[in-house]
Amino acid sequence: MSPADRLYAVRSRISEAARGSGRNKHDITLIAVSKTHPASAVRQLALEGHTDFGENYLKEAAGKIHELESLSIVWHFIGHIQSNKCSEIAELFDWVHSVDRLKIARRLNDAAGQFGKRLNVLIQVNIDGEASKSGVSPDQVPDMVEAIRGFTHLQLRGLMTIPKPSDDPQQAREPYKRLHDLLDAANSQSASVNGARLDCLSMGMSADLEAAVAEGASHVRIGTALFGPRHYPAEA
Repeated sequence: MSPADRLYAVRSRISEAARGSGRNKHDITLIAVSKTHPASAVRQLALEGHTDFGENYLKEAAGKIHELESLSIVWHFIGHIQSNKCSEIAELFDWVHSVDRLKIARRLNDAAGQFGKRLNVLIQVNIDGEASKSGVSPDQVPDMVEAIRGFTHLQLRGLMTIPKPSDDPQQAREPYKRLHDLLDAANSQSASVNGARLDCLSMGMSADLEAAVAEGASHVRIGTALFGPRHYPAEA
């Protein structure tokens, strides 16, 4: 299947899921997650008119971003953030989906200020309490929201999560519903800054985007369905 065909197939899935949920497909941003795939694969999709791309690893992403700087691409950082990488992330990316500590938010804010930009960020929530995953616990969300809203160079947009996988379509919706409830609670319990309401839910991947769309996803992060299997370098 060609890149154009894969892009069409994923867009069709999003449209179908949106229609089934009574939503507008244009309210859902498809993030093409290109980790382990070369810049040439990103270029192919960009030339098909796709604009939003996600990367997990800074070193890998930096090379692609510089190589493709002539293209109109919106770059989303979706991986775990090391504190010493915040400056480069703030410089290279338009969105950061994986803010999981106040220390990280503070460093991103300081770096964004140095680059004269306002960075779109989301708080990563460990919705199922998995020890192997990053993210704040659900009960920490209100305090994180209030703290990040106080940063001048960050625009807090919403929440992100990576739940436990489930083969049951109905069960797959449950953690996404809980994330949506957290977003609603944050908007209800906390006064917005400059009228900025939290409006983004980054959730859903290749296997479960329909469940995420049904529960209000604004951004779905799709990798293998667009680029095919990932090819990790063999360990030495």
